[in-house]
Amino acid sequence: MSSGALRDKLRVDPYLLLLAGTVALAALLPARGTGAEVLDLAVSAAVAILFFLYGARLSPQSILAGMAHWRLQSLVFASTYLLFPLLGLGATWLLRPYLAPELALGLVFVCALPSTVQSSIAFTSMARGNVPAALCAASISNLLGVLLTPALVAAALNTHGAGFSAGALEDIALQLLLPFILGQAVRPFIGNWLLKHKPITSVFDRGSILLVVYAAFSEGMVAGIWGRISLGSLGLVLMADLAILAVVLLATTLVSRWGGFSKEDEIALVFCGSKKSMASGIPMANILFPASAVGLIVLPLMLFHQAQLFACAALAQRYARRSKTEPVPAVLVAAS
Repeated sequence: MSSGALRDKLRVDPYLLLLAGTVALAALLPARGTGAEVLDLAVSAAVAILFFLYGARLSPQSILAGMAHWRLQSLVFASTYLLFPLLGLGATWLLRPYLAPELALGLVFVCALPSTVQSSIAFTSMARGNVPAALCAASISNLLGVLLTPALVAAALNTHGAGFSAGALEDIALQLLLPFILGQAVRPFIGNWLLKHKPITSVFDRGSILLVVYAAFSEGMVAGIWGRISLGSLGLVLMADLAILAVVLLATTLVSRWGGFSKEDEIALVFCGSKKSMASGIPMANILFPASAVGLIVLPLMLFHQAQLFACAALAQRYARRSKTEPVPAVLVAAS
């Protein structure tokens, strides 16, 4: 392997470094008092604008066109909202005696989230897969996630004897659904402009996530919640994340082959069906859970996000190196 290829494999996403820096900043300089109140208002506004932009950029036509491939879309849905939640509940049941309640809930929350949009499409394109199908599957996943993720989290909380407040549902409607619907309404007027200025919207997307992460971890520092976790607990969460990701990658690959899908469709299913969106997850967590607990709850998501990027980057490279007729061996998929 050349030195350039090795650097590409070992390169860390700069955004992950920014996330780590944001967590460090919250640990050193957490917001308190009036600063924390102003930060809460800024986070609420940022989340609302974020979902407004999601609505303004999401094309209903692309979703309707891609829904014709119903077998692929159904399998992506089943992986995202059936297989993942079952694996999350199983992992939580096994590890609950060894984890803080917030970390255990965080595992369930990761598995209830929608798929990513940008990275699913990017990896599908890199692997020479069915990009239009990936765009449709990821878009539908995020559209449904605004409703399904809170419903799945509520079901999990009720199963474990916890509650889900009506106030949380009102916040979802006001901060997520309403801005999303407004974005869809004005899409004919600003949608093309947003698509032509992707760097601007990307900066806002990522900046708003950093703001929410700072607020969540800052609140956790003030509440003293970090004294309740250990390196051993974090290690268990990382192992659970990796195990869940491996099972889903293998399951989506095998199902696509048993179902007779083309290699291009297999690639779209594998990458769309195995992702979980941090861009949607962290703002949702900020609404669904108590502010003092959000920092711990999103830790499994942040670890899963990094794991899926590395695993899927390696897998996309394996797919991309195939010839026009050469299949990717299943053992290579499992090893990734």
